[in-house]
This record gives sequence, C-alpha cells and structure tokens, in this order.
Amino acid sequence: MTHPVTPLFVACALWLGAGLSACTAPADKADAPPTAEASYSLTLPDMPLHDPFIVADKQNQTYYLYTSNLKRLSGTDGVGVMAYKSPDLKHWSAPKAVFTLPEGLWADGGGWAPEVHQWQGKYYLFVTVHNEATPNGHSDQTGLDLYRRSTILAVSDTPDGPFTVVRDAAPVAPKEILSLDGTLYVDPDGQPWMVYANEWIQTRDGTMAALPLTDDLSAKGPPTVLFKGSDSADALPQQEVKAYVTDGPELHRTQDGSLVMIWSSWGKDGYLQTQARSKTGDLKGPWEQLPLLLDKGSGHGMLFETFDGQLMLIVHRPFKNAHGKLYEVSDTGDRLVLTRQRVDLDLDPTPLPPHQP
Repeated sequence: MTHPVTPLFVACALWLGAGLSACTAPADKADAPPTAEASYSLTLPDMPLHDPFIVADKQNQTYYLYTSNLKRLSGTDGVGVMAYKSPDLKHWSAPKAVFTLPEGLWADGGGWAPEVHQWQGKYYLFVTVHNEATPNGHSDQTGLDLYRRSTILAVSDTPDGPFTVVRDAAPVAPKEILSLDGTLYVDPDGQPWMVYANEWIQTRDGTMAALPLTDDLSAKGPPTVLFKGSDSADALPQQEVKAYVTDGPELHRTQDGSLVMIWSSWGKDGYLQTQARSKTGDLKGPWEQLPLLLDKGSGHGMLFETFDGQLMLIVHRPFKNAHGKLYEVSDTGDRLVLTRQRVDLDLDPTPLPPHQP
C-alpha cells in the first residue's frame, strides 16, 4: 500500500486505508453493502478493494481474493482481512472476514496488502499493520517522526481461514524498519525470504529489501537492499519531500529461468505498475529496471495462474475508490508482457491498454 505525498495525505496521518479515513472522497454506490441474491452475485465493479491478492485453490476450484477488512462489507468489526470467493473470476461471493487483529497487541491499525502463501502444509497470511501512538524514531531523510509499521504473519490450515496471528504479531523484519507489503519468495535452494518495501517515509528514496527466513518464517539474518525507487526511470520524486515510492513487490521465475519482480511506484500519471529483473537470476541481483506495464492509477499487482493455465495479473485502479482489473500475461522468457485486459471478467467500462514502451 503506497502513500502519495500530498498535504491532504500528511494531514490524514498517511492514509488510513481503503475508504476508512474521513479524509477520503465520499463513498460511491459500489461501497454500499452488497445484498447477495445468490452465492456468487457480485462482480468486480461491486467490490471496492485495495491491494488485491488472489489464491487459485485447485483442490476446490475456487479463487480467493483477499483485501483489507471493511466492516460495512464483511459485517465483522476490527482491523483485519476479508476474502471474496469465485468459481470463475467473474462472479464473486459477499466477503467474509478471515483474519482480525487481536486486541492487546502492539498494533491497532492497518490490515494492508494481505498475501496468502502456502508453506510447509500451512497457509500463511502476510499483512501490514501499524500503531500511530508508538514512536519509532525520526527520519533525517524526510524530517518525519516515525511510528511502528511492520508486516506480520498469521496462519491457517486452509485458504478460507480463520487465520491466527503468529508470535503475538511480532514483526518479521526488525521493528525499527518501516516494512510493508511483505511477500514470500522461496529460492531454488528452498530458502524462504520475505521481500518487502522499506517505506519512503523512513528513507525518502524507498527501497526493496530481502530478509532471509528460518523454516518457521522468522528472521534468519540481516536484510539486503535490492534496489531503490529512484532506479526506475518511471518513478518520479513526490512534491516537497522528493520521495520515491516502492510498493507491492512480487517475484516470478520466468520460463527461461530469469527472476522478475513486479512492483509499483508513483509517476507522472499517478500510481503505476512496473517490473525489474535480476541480471544474475539470484534474488540479491544486481537488478535492472524494465519498461512500464501500466500507469494512470494502476498498481499493487500480483500474478496468479488460472485453472486452465493462463498467467494473469490483477491490479487495483484508480487509487481512490479502487476496484480490481484483470490482465492476461505472456511470459516471454526474460520478462513479462501484458497482452490484453480481461474486460469480460472485470467489466471495466474504461479499460486501460498495457503500456507500449
């Protein structure tokens, strides 16, 4: 979840998430609670969401779409994560809360950028939470006083949840680091890593970093910086702070063995979706930036494979009052190419073609 640098943004305490802040625009009709007439009565235009993440569960032929919990939609109070379900990517169920942050822990806000990954027979939820009342140092780079914000873990036996917090919500990365949008990557040797964004609020020039993990997904060693937001020609400095955004990393091994990361930043037309490639095929790089994939408010994408084997990308667009957009992806060997938007599935009335470099 990225945070554009605007006066409104700073005044609203760094955006409190997907329609929950009084500082966002008034809710549109799609924000009204769905009245499900059938099990799968919703379509993507009916589903307000940021940072969508899809798990294609082959065992029960169901797609799970995870996003931050909204009580007005799930009916469940509290900071957490809710999930929609679909048999075909077009017809979706009303959302159900699959995780709520227990009271009494260090965090009391967030629920951003949920991702669900299988690891050693369990399903692990990576989700970013925060506590604005807990000081976490001062950034000389931005001049901002910092507070606690970290990616934490929860676990379940099924993708349907419920997910139970791991290690009392201890941050995966050191708590002094403002880590968000953590994702799981397992290298060819079977070593798990959490790749995450070290947020511009702390660094001004946001970074992508990789943290080696133990088998129980706790930190095994110090993080390694992979690249900076300013490394992308499409990422532009934001207003007074001149910040470069890094957001939403996800790793993909292509058919020729190249290691590609899709990630998001902020550019001339707002939020954008781009990609980078490791020159060595190793997580530690060095990394080179590839051409832009989507712009005009598109971002925080993730890749998944449909039940018939088609590689797909889902992003949210626009940044405010966001909804999910679906694209077919071609693996060309050393990079990913978007071929077409699936408007038959996302029902987007104003489709955006892939960026042409």
